[in-house]
Amino acid sequence: MCVGLSAKVVKISNGTAVVDAGGARREVSSKLLENLEPGDYVMVHAGVAIAKITDEDESETDQLMEELL
Repeated sequence: MCVGLSAKVVKISNGTAVVDAGGARREVSSKLLENLEPGDYVMVHAGVAIAKITDEDESETDQLMEELL
């Protein structure tokens, strides 16, 4: 089973985004997404931002992950 992680974009530079996922920051590829801005939420899988999501999506994803763990 593959699981994506929701994260908030903190910084973008040359196809790479720094994202914050629950207080943990990491660099991920942002090359698949256009018009990404700091403050946006994304779904991250295998080190790649694969989709832009809404604030509500991010909250729902966090809640579901808490229930699973």
